[in-house]
Amino acid sequence: MKHTAFLIGALLLGAAGAQTVDLRILETTDLHTNALGYDYYQDKPTGEYGLEYTATLIKQARTEKVNTLLYDNGDLIQGTPLGDYVARIKPLAPGTMHPMHAAMALLKYDAGNLGNHEFNYGLPFIQQVVAASPMPIVSANTYAEDGDGNPANDKNAFTPYLIQRKLVRDTYGRPYYINVGVIGLLPPQIVQWDKSHLDGKVTTRDIVETARKFVPEMKARGADLIVAIAHSGITADYQPGQENVATELTKVDGVDVVLSGHSHQVFPGPVYKSIPGADIDNGTINGKPVVMAGFWGNDLGIVDLTLTKKGNRWVISAGKASVRPIWDAAAKKSLVTPDPQIAAAVKAAHEGTLTYVRGKVADLTAPITSYWALAQDDPSVQLVSNAQTAYVKNALSTTEYKDLPVLSAAAPFKAGGRSGPSYYTDIPAGTLAIKNVADLYVYPNTVQAVVVTGAQVQDWLERSAGQFRQIDPAKTEPQVLVDDSFPTYNFDVIDGVTYEIDVTQPSRYGSKGEVVNAGAHRIKNLQYQGKPIDPAAKYVVATNNYRASGGGSFPGLDGKNIVLAAPDETRQALVGFFSEQKTVNPTADGNWKLTPIPGVTLLYVSSPAAQKALPAGATLVRTREDGFAEYTIKF
Repeated sequence: MKHTAFLIGALLLGAAGAQTVDLRILETTDLHTNALGYDYYQDKPTGEYGLEYTATLIKQARTEKVNTLLYDNGDLIQGTPLGDYVARIKPLAPGTMHPMHAAMALLKYDAGNLGNHEFNYGLPFIQQVVAASPMPIVSANTYAEDGDGNPANDKNAFTPYLIQRKLVRDTYGRPYYINVGVIGLLPPQIVQWDKSHLDGKVTTRDIVETARKFVPEMKARGADLIVAIAHSGITADYQPGQENVATELTKVDGVDVVLSGHSHQVFPGPVYKSIPGADIDNGTINGKPVVMAGFWGNDLGIVDLTLTKKGNRWVISAGKASVRPIWDAAAKKSLVTPDPQIAAAVKAAHEGTLTYVRGKVADLTAPITSYWALAQDDPSVQLVSNAQTAYVKNALSTTEYKDLPVLSAAAPFKAGGRSGPSYYTDIPAGTLAIKNVADLYVYPNTVQAVVVTGAQVQDWLERSAGQFRQIDPAKTEPQVLVDDSFPTYNFDVIDGVTYEIDVTQPSRYGSKGEVVNAGAHRIKNLQYQGKPIDPAAKYVVATNNYRASGGGSFPGLDGKNIVLAAPDETRQALVGFFSEQKTVNPTADGNWKLTPIPGVTLLYVSSPAAQKALPAGATLVRTREDGFAEYTIKF
């Protein structure tokens, strides 16, 4: 009764003082089952990431402001062996909370969004996880496929948005209620990337179009403030259907704050200083606060708003975004201590995962590393291709495709880049365990195969060769070889053919898979069995469901030429292949190389640990403050 009387009295005071509320919004994103600062692939603790560290920042940030909200931006349940363990090895019982949610329940999240990787384990699993979630989950641009061909009557597959009535206190300590609208959005490409799980079950819509549809509805239902939780990155341009559209969302009337993610980057940060309308100092784009909190819990996103009451409406009179890291990359030390409650919440799942990943598969005669996988043919990629080839040949041995040559496309998943200087495969000689297989192949993709022509093999490789910057053969100073904006998981090496990559040529394809230099051909001397490849000949290419269904926007790959859609994950194929061999000798067959450029020095960025596997012509230059090392390569 006292609280009610105080609330009514404070509301009646009206003009006794300015009605101003300071509201702090906190974001985590792309946690990828990193509840703990633990590297399951190296089987050791780390302080560079983990929700147990972010939790400490969350609690600190809450002590600084009276009014706080906390949201997660998706890609939560997949990414480490812990995610695989509770989805595949010891599946969650119905009604059981996912370990990540068990940890997050302690932090009292206000809501969560779905990301694209939520669907990697299939629709029933994410539905089960959402049903047991301790916080509401939103996703506005995913729809249930009803099969009637009429999108107008499609129903949302998940709750599209929420309007949460929150009790806040103004700068005088007086209480008010504010209606906070929360809408969830994710890349519409999930229906391509996880076609095997979602085809005929889920459809998606454009992110911006969806926001424009629902935001007016949210306003009409009384939302004072609208937060768009978008599992989508930040880019300068916008086209309908695009996956990274956070910038365009700031232009949607009624959207007040954008929580971004998906790209594993940090905003505000120097990566985005050239984005039109971006204010890096204040963390705004087009005047609206935007934050992207890195990945794996390595940063906490913070948006600080000042809300002022004008008549019956609350308006944002000031807004600023920032990020707080858990790790000092230059000093290589933690900035906070882990919250022990998080470890306690996931203890059983963590211990089960450790038992699982330590299981032996085979003996390994030499180390496997991926430090140089972007500069030369690499055993870490070769082993995946060997396993895929064996699997597909066996699967197609009694089909109409049994006599076609089988090639294999595989990419170096762990090759530094946006995931940092420790994100490389490094498996010592000795016992090859499950954790090492997961290190070689970090995604729960399934094995698929497509039929393509020789000309399409050339185009596939041309798209892949976008990994490299164009090199000027006339320059003598070191030139950066790798284009960091090109995801390494799109650098497919195709085994079964031989070829060179001429990086003095411009890339034939742009970042979206469009032809930008029609006369350019980086792929030289493409041969099959020692002879120039026949452009009209047909080949089977072993790959994964992501690529076969159109992931990465590769020419000729749209899901229509799939001839094998296996139920087995690629990692299962690897385990079977290695177990059958009993002893694994990791060597690359050297089927591709960079075309030599006499007199040119290339600058290659990798881990400082890459020194232990220096190729011919490579020299360490320096170790940078961000933890990466620079090497020169001379032909």
